[in-house]
Amino acid sequence: MGKFAEDAKLLLKYVGGKENIKAITHCVTRMRFVLIDTKKADVKAIENLKSTKGTFTQSGQFQVIIGNEVSEYYNEFVKISGIEGVSKDAVKESAKGNQTFLQRLMSNIAEIFSPLIPAIICGGFILGFRSIISDIKFFEEGTKSLTQISQFWSGTNDFLWLIGEAIFHYLPVGITWSITKKMGTTQILGIVLGITLVSPQLVNAYLVGTVDPKFYDFGFFKMPMVGYQAQVIPAIMAGFVLVYLEKFWRKVVPEYISMVIIPFASLIPTVIIAHAVVGPIGWKIGEAVSYVVYNGLTSKFGVLFAGVFGFFYAPLVITGLHHMSNAIDLQLMSQFGGTMLWPMIALSNIAQGSAVVAMAILQKKNNKAKQINIPAFISCYLGVTEPALFGVNLKYGFPFICALIGSCIAAVISVGSKVMATSIGIGGIPGILSIQPRHMLMFAVAMIFAIAIPLILTLIVGKKKLKAEDLIDNIDNNTEDAKNSNTSDNLTILDDDNFVSPMSGKVYKLSSIADEAFSSGAMGEGFAVELYDGKVTSPCDGEITAAFPTKHAYGIETKDGKEILIHIGMDTVELKGEGFEAFVKAGDKVKKGDIIAKVDLEYVKNHGKSLVSPVVFTDGSKINLLKENAIIKNGEGKIIEIK
Repeated sequence: MGKFAEDAKLLLKYVGGKENIKAITHCVTRMRFVLIDTKKADVKAIENLKSTKGTFTQSGQFQVIIGNEVSEYYNEFVKISGIEGVSKDAVKESAKGNQTFLQRLMSNIAEIFSPLIPAIICGGFILGFRSIISDIKFFEEGTKSLTQISQFWSGTNDFLWLIGEAIFHYLPVGITWSITKKMGTTQILGIVLGITLVSPQLVNAYLVGTVDPKFYDFGFFKMPMVGYQAQVIPAIMAGFVLVYLEKFWRKVVPEYISMVIIPFASLIPTVIIAHAVVGPIGWKIGEAVSYVVYNGLTSKFGVLFAGVFGFFYAPLVITGLHHMSNAIDLQLMSQFGGTMLWPMIALSNIAQGSAVVAMAILQKKNNKAKQINIPAFISCYLGVTEPALFGVNLKYGFPFICALIGSCIAAVISVGSKVMATSIGIGGIPGILSIQPRHMLMFAVAMIFAIAIPLILTLIVGKKKLKAEDLIDNIDNNTEDAKNSNTSDNLTILDDDNFVSPMSGKVYKLSSIADEAFSSGAMGEGFAVELYDGKVTSPCDGEITAAFPTKHAYGIETKDGKEILIHIGMDTVELKGEGFEAFVKAGDKVKKGDIIAKVDLEYVKNHGKSLVSPVVFTDGSKINLLKENAIIKNGEGKIIEIK
């Protein structure tokens, strides 16, 4: 009988039995289930299993955190259950069966926009900065802006528009590329299609209605020469036309001539359909959506809409469907020169962060909680909410609700004051940079409410709800054991002799990274490194206990029994080993500094994956990070200490 046989039997029972499992797979740390009826899963019983470190549900998948021995556990589970596992992508697709049509639609749109978020954030900062230097009149008694009194800043403003225009005006190129990437068709055709939507020979979308229209005249019909700069819905519709045409031709065209026929037969009809049919239709749909949202926000019922949106935005983040709002934001920006949705999103980030600040105050004597709370609220205030949501607020429940109340009230203030953002992408407190200058004061007022209400409510409720073990470490410094102990005897600094960094890059606390399985501490304590070069080496002498077929994760056991998991990047399991070269296998003995793997950084980045790489002590060791936010080199020591 295997090591995990008993727990695997119980897990099968607790998820509702074999008949309740629609699909199953695993990644480097988690079992991933698609359940027919999620209500049949006994979450409390599952989390009480000794091999289980936690559970959560996301995007239709019920996920059970096991640790770096998950592949062994998975094999045992498959053997006992008699269920054949499938790929991670297949599980994702199967999980969509648990979603309504609207949820699937929103999920697909979210997946389209996810790879575009880094560019949108960059563009948001640029447009926000340009607004400050060109629109706010700080000088000569409030009559001139910085660009009006300085040639340098005037030139800077003009130069930055080169990047801002590339991101927002030419956004359809990114959208059509992302669709082809998501759907597994030819990405360069998606890029070409996007360029045809924003070509300079077309009438710029921003000039439609102000200049005489032009047409491609084919004799028996005319096609408008209109560009779709910054238009979201026409680009999405055109992208899917290309995808389904290419998939159709793949089925009917013989493989030996497919390279010639399929691109030609897919791209040319798509461009014609895009400009003659779906482009104009998508334009009208986009206008209709924008007018409905804009008029809803500016009507007498606007504050009601704002309250609902402010309250329910954070729950959308949990599902991953919040990227749907990006499409509406971008359409509003294109049509009305700004958006009232984005300020509410920034305020929601702030509210969730403020609830975590309150938890940090309440748990100031709980060192383990502090290691999660402080990085979580900082990242939340900077617009990244996942560590706060999954690591703190959802764990306790009441901080999440307190934050929703604060977000709701702040959103009502924002919309009631007609606060509008010029751009999107900047969340949290820096979100004020995206606000139109004339609205910055009222946005600041809304920010005060987004900070104060969750903070006060969480403090009040937390004093009643939190138990003693939540407020103070299990080992209290005031106990006799603590009094009689010598702190220096309980800390071991791991120096160059027994532990060194396996990677070169910037060091982060584990609690500040985006993957909740690591940031929540469920996998164990450790740190993360944002990989700067492609070399990953062994941090110590030991034995390779796990080397995943996807080459992105490795387990090491030291001579004194410490277990270390090195996970290269985030969601890199989806690359299926491409971009990675492994130099070890399970059972190999390694010395400190031996090469474990090499990574093609450009390949990983070009496929939209993060290079932030967790290094986790999965044996339960308590870690203090000595070099947070420092740049470390491969082989460098004295970066952590073990309690």
